[in-house]
This record gives sequence, C-alpha cells and structure tokens, in this order.
Amino acid sequence: MTRFGLEAQLKIYAQGLLPDGTKRMWPIALEAWREQARERLAVGPWGYLEGGAGGGSTMAANREAFSKWALRPRMMRNVEDRDLSIDLLGTTYPAPFLLAPIGVQSILHREAELAPARAAAERCIPFLVSTVSSVPMETIAQAMGDAPRWFQLYPGRDPNIVSSFIQRAERSGYSALVVTVDTTMLGWREMDLDNAYLPFLFGEGVANFFTDPVFRSRLSESPEANPQAAIQEFLSVYVNPAFTLEDLADIRRQTKLPLWVKGITHPEDALAVQALGADGVIVSNHGGRQVDGAVASLDALPEIRSAVGDAYPLLFDSGVRRAADILKALALGADAVLVGRPYAYALAVGGQAGVTEWLHLLLAELDLELALAGYRSIRDVDRSAVTRVSR
Repeated sequence: MTRFGLEAQLKIYAQGLLPDGTKRMWPIALEAWREQARERLAVGPWGYLEGGAGGGSTMAANREAFSKWALRPRMMRNVEDRDLSIDLLGTTYPAPFLLAPIGVQSILHREAELAPARAAAERCIPFLVSTVSSVPMETIAQAMGDAPRWFQLYPGRDPNIVSSFIQRAERSGYSALVVTVDTTMLGWREMDLDNAYLPFLFGEGVANFFTDPVFRSRLSESPEANPQAAIQEFLSVYVNPAFTLEDLADIRRQTKLPLWVKGITHPEDALAVQALGADGVIVSNHGGRQVDGAVASLDALPEIRSAVGDAYPLLFDSGVRRAADILKALALGADAVLVGRPYAYALAVGGQAGVTEWLHLLLAELDLELALAGYRSIRDVDRSAVTRVSR
C-alpha cells in the first residue's frame, strides 16, 4: 500500500514556498516536458519522435478517443491506502504500466536506452527493449540487473537472424518476447520525408544487428570495416512484408518465453493470435506511426476484450499520456498499458535523471487519480469506472 502521490504533491508545493526562491529543476506538466524536448532536439530527431503516418489522423484519433470517455468518481470510500500493483502471467509488478519499446534512442540523448532502462529498473517497471535499439540488448540487460525487461522483436526477412535475436534475449534474462506485427514496412511518415531523415542511414539503431553473429556472417566485411555496407544489409533484412500467421507460429515454437503480439486492432486478428498460443495481445496502432486514417487503439480495445474473453491477457498501447488515460484503458479492458512518447520527452530533456523524475510524477499522479476516483486498488478499476460522453 502506498500514499506517495500525496507526499509527492505536498513536496512540490513546499518547494515552491522556500524562502530562497528555489526553483524546480524539472517540468511538471507533460506539455512542458514535450516543449523542452522539442527545444533540445534537432529537426530530424524531433520529427522522428513526434511524427505520425500520413496526415497524422491516427495520432489525433488516439488522443480524441480518450476524450470520448469520462471517469465516474465514487465518493465516501476509504481510500487512505492504495495499491497500484498488477499481476501479469503470474508475475506481480508495482504499477499498471510498462515503458513501451522505442527504437533509436541515441537520437534523443547520448545515454540512449541505458537511461530509461536504469530508471525503470529503480522502480521495477518493465522496460521493453526495441529490436532497433542503439545499445545491444545484452548491454541493456547488464545495466538493469535483475529488474524486469522484455524484448520487442521485429520479425525481419532472415529467419536465422530472428532466431538468433530470440536466443540472445533468452540468454540475457529477458522475461518476455513481444513480436510487433504492424511494421512489416515503414509507414508513410511525412515529417521524416520532409526532413530527409532516417536514423538507420546514419548507423543509429542498428546495434543489435551489428553485434549479431548471424547478421555479421552475411557481410563480406565487418560493420567496423565497412559500416555503409552493413547499413545497406540491415535495410535489406530489417522488415518483412511477407510475414504471416504461419511465421508467427514458428516464432511461438522457438521459445518458451511468454509471447505477446503487438500491433493488433482487429478482433479477428486477436482471436487468431490467441488460437495460435500467444500468451497475450497488445492492442496498438504503433502510436499512429504506421497507417493513416486507422482506428484509434482505445476504440478497438473494448471489442477485442469482448472477443478474447475476460481472462485473456490484454495490454494497451498508443495515445497514453496521463494517469487518467491509464485508468480509462484499464476500465475498458486492458490489464496494463504501455507508455511511450512521454518518457521519450523526459529522456530528451534530462537523460536518466529526467526519466526518473517523470516516472516519479506519473506514479504520484496515478496514485492520487486512483484515490480520487474512489478506488483503493488498481485491480478494482472496471467498466463501471467510466461513462461514454459527447464532447
């Protein structure tokens, strides 16, 4: 049980009253984190972080979907002590959110993935490491110690590289495998096209490939000797538009790790993944970065929950910005959510220290939001906690 939300709130208020005029080092509001990140990043990296597919309608829909639902706070309940913990596949985690896989974090801060990995480890919040991380998965694992980490896999063209990545993740102590199925090709991203910016062309985000023995065996020269040739080879195997359910079944057979499938917004796809033997689904439209004009992830969530049943593990991703969003997604059927862009802003602003502070603020806000909504445990939040509204 915790009361740290109130304690954090009072500490912030008290800090503003100090007679020496001490000013907070970090922003409070997410918009302030975002604005400071924009000021610190060059045009190319900012566009890569903030941009979406096409005209950005899916990104907008993700946020608008949350405004269609309102929390219905309950009063006169004893909420003095709260419990934010959840259970996923038999493992207890301290909060109902995970840090989403974001690739190429070296373009955001020199500490790259090591910064959020260490910050998450301090709180035992699961950190999802991207296939296209700027730091090898083994190095990230070493930095996190025994803290929970999952490996996100893009199933590329070479099945031998895919198998090698799975084996490396298993050896490095990753506790789950997340196969992303909505990125078999890169979406039409106009900000990146306008900036002529693709970080992979500069050798960013390719650390797992350049350190992989199977990938290196495809090269006539090592990545160190001829990085441009290695980059071109990476581009030839990174994505796989021919990927099918049968290929996913092959991945399922290769590992005993819990298998999550990310990028599902259609209930029939969710049912197919469930029947195949995946341990859970992550409802996601890739933060609006892949298909312009697509359904908002939150709009898809209730239908998918209804299709797979109440007991099947379901995570939610895309559009989560604040504590209220987390509660709404949980009420509409998610067991936990993935948070992406907010921690990326914090990384750009302050590296590990920035992510640590942002995590502290989100946990405090969530603790207070839960209590003021009338709940002692995050596990008690259900459909009765929200109502459909017209705004």
